[in-house]
Amino acid sequence: MDFLHVLTELRTPFGEHFFQFVTYFGQEVIIIAVICTLYWCVDKRFAYQLGFTYFLAGLCVQTLKITFRIPRPWILDPSFSPVESAVPAATGYSFPSGHTQGGTCLFAPFMFKSKRLLSKLLFAFMFLLIGFSRMYLGVHTPKDVVVSMAVSLCISFAVYKASDFLLDSTRYRRLILLLLLLLSSAVSIYALFLLSHGDISLHYASDCCKASAAGIGFGVGWYLENRYVNFSVKGSIPFQIGKLIIGLLVAVSFKIGIEFLFGDSLPADMFAYFLLVLWVIFLYPWILKKFHRSSSTQN
Repeated sequence: MDFLHVLTELRTPFGEHFFQFVTYFGQEVIIIAVICTLYWCVDKRFAYQLGFTYFLAGLCVQTLKITFRIPRPWILDPSFSPVESAVPAATGYSFPSGHTQGGTCLFAPFMFKSKRLLSKLLFAFMFLLIGFSRMYLGVHTPKDVVVSMAVSLCISFAVYKASDFLLDSTRYRRLILLLLLLLSSAVSIYALFLLSHGDISLHYASDCCKASAAGIGFGVGWYLENRYVNFSVKGSIPFQIGKLIIGLLVAVSFKIGIEFLFGDSLPADMFAYFLLVLWVIFLYPWILKKFHRSSSTQN
């Protein structure tokens, strides 16, 4: 908290706007959009690496959040004031930082993949800047940021080193799926257990269960796509742009439609996140491959 109070003295209108912009790169919608673009149009294998990193780290961070249940800085110290524009997106418990996890899981895989030192430093600077932005805006303490970054870096490096096993091995594909399903289910069961005993509120349990549903959707989609689809990302530039726009619009429609039909409830939230990720990883690639086959037959 002492460090955050020091940062409040350094705040300027420009700094607040700048770091509010920087922190957006740790948000879920940006990361999913990047994964979709890479997965559908550029590099499917690397997108899978990003997906494993992001969803595994998300499960870990959400579990830590509901285990330690540390409140936000302005609750820890009522005399402290965060940047008001950053508060609406600062949901859930403070420790560890979800935005830092998202930003690290987005840029760290690029850092490990890059062969050039300058590129590595640039990607490292990006996730470090996102972590700092959370403290500058006053929504996280250094402990929140450092622990989240450390966890995300460890998982990112582990996935990077195990990428051949995770992405290329067909022998252990069912085992990997089973482990991912068990891990995701265990996290949601743990959250519901704490909810039933009154240790956490529905709001905090929902964040954890949504991460679990997304993890299950990713695991199921990854397995089905590799087993039955194996689509290609190749295509003309107009086709790439078109399929990206259509895919993203349908994904957003799924989420809005489920909320409209079933309301804002825990089961609806979980189903929306499961279906959203399944659409991205399996359903849309399956449709794209069917479309490609149909076009090839007509030609």
